Amino acid sequence: MTRPPSRPSRWWALALAGALALGPPPLAAQVRLPSLGDADADAFSVGTERGFGEQIMREVRRDPDYLDDPVLLDYVRGIWGRLLKAAQQRGEIPPENASLLAWEVFLVRDRSINAFALPGGFVGVNLGLIAATGSADELAAVMAHELTHVTQRHIARSIANTQRVSMLSLAGLILGMLAASKAGSSDAAQAVIAGTQAASMQGMLNYSRDMEREADRVGFGVLGDAGFAPSGMAAMFERLETASRLNDSGAFPYLRTHPLTVDRISEARARTLQSGPGKAGDPLLHQLMSARARVLMDTSPPNLRKLQDRLADPAALAAMGPTDRLATLYAGGLAAKLLGDPAAAEAAGAQALQQLQAKAQPTAGTRAAEAAFVLLRADALVQHGKPAQALAALAALPAPAAPDAVPRPVLLARGDAALALGRADPPAAAAELQRSSEALRSWVALHPADPLAWELLGQIDEALGRRLRAMRAQAEARAALGDLTGAIDRLRAAQALARGGSANDFIEASVIDARLRQLQNQRRQLQAELRTRPGQPRPDDRDSQD
Repeated sequence: MTRPPSRPSRWWALALAGALALGPPPLAAQVRLPSLGDADADAFSVGTERGFGEQIMREVRRDPDYLDDPVLLDYVRGIWGRLLKAAQQRGEIPPENASLLAWEVFLVRDRSINAFALPGGFVGVNLGLIAATGSADELAAVMAHELTHVTQRHIARSIANTQRVSMLSLAGLILGMLAASKAGSSDAAQAVIAGTQAASMQGMLNYSRDMEREADRVGFGVLGDAGFAPSGMAAMFERLETASRLNDSGAFPYLRTHPLTVDRISEARARTLQSGPGKAGDPLLHQLMSARARVLMDTSPPNLRKLQDRLADPAALAAMGPTDRLATLYAGGLAAKLLGDPAAAEAAGAQALQQLQAKAQPTAGTRAAEAAFVLLRADALVQHGKPAQALAALAALPAPAAPDAVPRPVLLARGDAALALGRADPPAAAAELQRSSEALRSWVALHPADPLAWELLGQIDEALGRRLRAMRAQAEARAALGDLTGAIDRLRAAQALARGGSANDFIEASVIDARLRQLQNQRRQLQAELRTRPGQPRPDDRDSQD
């Protein structure tokens, strides 16, 4: 069931305000920021920062507006990976920090134009930002800026510069704002912020101007070294400045958390003139992903119908440019699928693929766009009760360079289609289910924190009659979402099944025993940490019985 988008001031934005908007740093800090090795930064160590970030992310992942859309997330992760590699090559990420911080980007179903860095190397990107950007270069510019806040440890330095704020008060602040915002009261949330004296009047991030300039300067270098057009940063600043000037309705929190001063805009333009604008990437795939973001950030029936209705006007489609036409077909097809009209979604995908395949010289952008439409059409075919056709469409995609290099969206789409085929024709689906099970098992071995892959693997193992493996996969899915109690309960049930003689997979039973002990130890550590913090919620009796 889809959920309507939330108001721009979601609770994680408030949590960020409390955790990071610590008021203006001392004047000395504005003159000279501490280096990474200074005592001020050491006061909030990398390990402490990572633990604090994990604590916040456990709450974030439970929120319905935390979005794991495989297609859109794969696109954003692709940009993030290029930026991260460039930052490493430039020496912005010390080797000791490369494995200590998470370096994880995630999506938020929020239509406001915003992105933000959390402690521990977590960076959130709102769907509204993706929808508002005109190119991958513009989106990458914002992400490079946020990445630099992490690599330069601006969060730790801000906290270290504010002596009155402790880890305890920060954690309590986040929990308080979570409760207030979940109650639907923005006044209550603002009261929590004001009451702690840990946020500015606007309740937003308040990095110092020096930190913002450092993030611009270093981020600009990372952007260019990652292969994106350096002009993307100035272009994004100009787009935000123009949009906010024309319509400052509160939908631009990024401009409040990262104020666009005249100096910052001028410096971005000057850097572009010095380095050259660079070669812009193919805009087609970004336009499709921007269209996908526009659909997913507002899944209300009126908005979806409006997008689907654009498919019913051939004259208007014909009058559009090729890129705009394909983006309209993509948005309309996805909207039709979400409205339960898979036939319209199939038709939109087929029409777009016909146009793309008619191109005389396909580029990397057109091939990526073809894959996006194949995935959309495969989802619609499964929804329409045609899983065999969906599997055939997915099989026609170009083979990856290595068997273990299948993109995550394709891997999950094949698993969904195999499951659907298993429900319709179990004998015909056995081989396909087995292939999907093996592929997913290889994937989660490399990506153990992927809840969607674990959940799908559990469903496939269930369909194959592997009850014990299915229960373990279901437990891992819960653990990946931070639900340790749910994971432990599922592993205990699997343990009981194995001991009762209802399963004969000795190796899997041994893995379950070891994993159960590991998760129990992890939960005990978290409980011990909570017990040392006065005012924190105490674990209940059920959690204590390990």
